[in-house]
Amino acid sequence: MQIIYVLFLIIVGLICFAVMQIKLAGINVKDFWTFIEANQMLDKLYILANKYERMNSQEQIIFLSEAEKVFDAFDKIPELLWEEEHQKYSEVLNTYQSIRMLRWASN
Repeated sequence: MQIIYVLFLIIVGLICFAVMQIKLAGINVKDFWTFIEANQMLDKLYILANKYERMNSQEQIIFLSEAEKVFDAFDKIPELLWEEEHQKYSEVLNTYQSIRMLRWASN
């Protein structure tokens, strides 16, 4: 029973330490969690970005809305934390801009 108690205290301590580090970096914990989810969505959007010419208009709208959510989440986090994902981010951004221009030109 004491081992479980000690392990529980260690886990709580690590969680508190992680939250403290996030707050010291000037980031809200909710924003950081949104960033983690957006990072997963960025991977999916990156795959779709390479196929955007074959998307129909409904898929393009979905891509645009999901990309905007990702961009909002990444804007709240310092670029130093996501510099490894910068190539994917810029590829999705370029595709986003291309789709926006195509949709604007067609209207």
